Amino acid sequence: MTENLTQLGRTTPTPASPEAALLERVANPHPALRYCIRFTAPEFTSLCPLTGQPDFAHLVLDYVPDGWIVESKSLKLYLQSFRNHGAFHESCTLDIAQRIVALLSPTWVRIGGYWYPRGGIPIDVFWQSSPAPEGVWIPDQKVEPYRGRG
Repeated sequence: MTENLTQLGRTTPTPASPEAALLERVANPHPALRYCIRFTAPEFTSLCPLTGQPDFAHLVLDYVPDGWIVESKSLKLYLQSFRNHGAFHESCTLDIAQRIVALLSPTWVRIGGYWYPRGGIPIDVFWQSSPAPEGVWIPDQKVEPYRGRG
């Protein structure tokens, strides 16, 4: 199941860019079951493409696998590759979701990009591939909206 993985179990440097990052997959260990997998990246960073200043987000990626699941170390390295990548919030969030779709062909995908303020306002980005599949427990993402000085 893991014989084709190239990053797991060894030191692997952070990729220079999202395009250079190698996302890997393994066979779904329970293909007959419908279940949700969640990855949360509460300290996601990228760069503003105009100013080069850092942008921060809390990302929540949910998916219902079909034949494949993403290998978590490769996903972590992929997400880290955005640290020196200049792109708008919308692009980062949707590029991640589309890369997962291309790699896994999952039954369903949802991503929530909860971005911290840029220019005084937060920009949150949400996307899902279709309505959630019936009979699968999909928990709420439960990320609090930005409250400012609260």
